Amino acid sequence: MAAKLRKGDKVVVLAGKDKGKTGEISSVNPSAGKAVVEGINMAVRHTRQSQESQGGRIPIAVPVDLSNLSLVDANGKATRVGFRMEGDKKVRFAKTTGDVIDA
Repeated sequence: MAAKLRKGDKVVVLAGKDKGKTGEISSVNPSAGKAVVEGINMAVRHTRQSQESQGGRIPIAVPVDLSNLSLVDANGKATRVGFRMEGDKKVRFAKTTGDVIDA
């Protein structure tokens, strides 16, 4: 199945504690159906001090389910993603505006 959300996409959170917040996808795990979004779903990890790092409480972004994310269109609103052929190339487009997402 084609990926509707990819690394680098600007997304809005549809459900959960960060509902309504926007961010950029930093990594996607298609097999688990999850994505890590910068600044969203932050958790505190306690790390032990070592020679390389200071240690202490370090906030990290935890993966979010792809069903709780939606792409942001040119107007700044959440949109669904569709696919269409332009010439001999398959492209993603925003269903609200019809704009092509990746040229």
